[in-house]
Amino acid sequence: MRLYFHYMSLHFKSRMAYRWSFFIECLGQLLIGLNLFLGLIFITGRFGSVGGYTARECALCCGTVLMASSLAECFGRGFDNFAHVLSTARFDRLLVQPRPLVLQILCTELRLNLLPRIAEAAVMMAWGAGAVNWTAGKAATMALMIFCGAGVFLGLFLLYAALCFFTMEGLEVMNIFTDGAREYGKYPFGVYGKGILWTMTLLVPLALCQHWPLMYLLDRGPGWYGLLPALSLLFLIPCSLAWSYGVRRYRSTGS
Repeated sequence: MRLYFHYMSLHFKSRMAYRWSFFIECLGQLLIGLNLFLGLIFITGRFGSVGGYTARECALCCGTVLMASSLAECFGRGFDNFAHVLSTARFDRLLVQPRPLVLQILCTELRLNLLPRIAEAAVMMAWGAGAVNWTAGKAATMALMIFCGAGVFLGLFLLYAALCFFTMEGLEVMNIFTDGAREYGKYPFGVYGKGILWTMTLLVPLALCQHWPLMYLLDRGPGWYGLLPALSLLFLIPCSLAWSYGVRRYRSTGS
């Protein structure tokens, strides 16, 4: 962990060398989150609710997904940008360095300009928290939703990186489950129909960190729904296996 925090400090110092560029990027990320929130407010203001969910309930859902995706993208950007690492032969150098490979990939890039989006997600969650009758169990469930949701997004980035070993370039189709999930996750996945809900439950288990535990928080489902986010971390097993297989099959791309 000491090495990881050392990498973080180096990234921060490098970004501060061009402060205005960094601040403008932060502003852009802030506007992305604001766009999500304003869209939610306009829709619920026009129709009163979406699928039976009020503005505050949707804000809690949106803030949770935005927080989880932003944390994963901020600290797992190395896997999300892995196609560039391969094409520039940087991965060859990482293989011969005496440090854990996953740690090195995580440290290749840290998107500190996403910190404003994380703060914005926290504000949205704080506003939406008024829709919940809080207990200690519900607070623990909320923490699980964020932590495990970030884990699922990180698993998607890991799977994306594994596929890059065979394509040698990024697959834009993966954005359906990363950027798309962030966009459509501002509403509970159940409002999109049972097909989408079960796809996001069984195939890419983001609904286990969003729809189902949200039912528990809003007193619309049983208490065991609050434990479902922990099950979503099983998604990391096939993603890790795909990554390990890709590393074993890797052949240098040259320089």
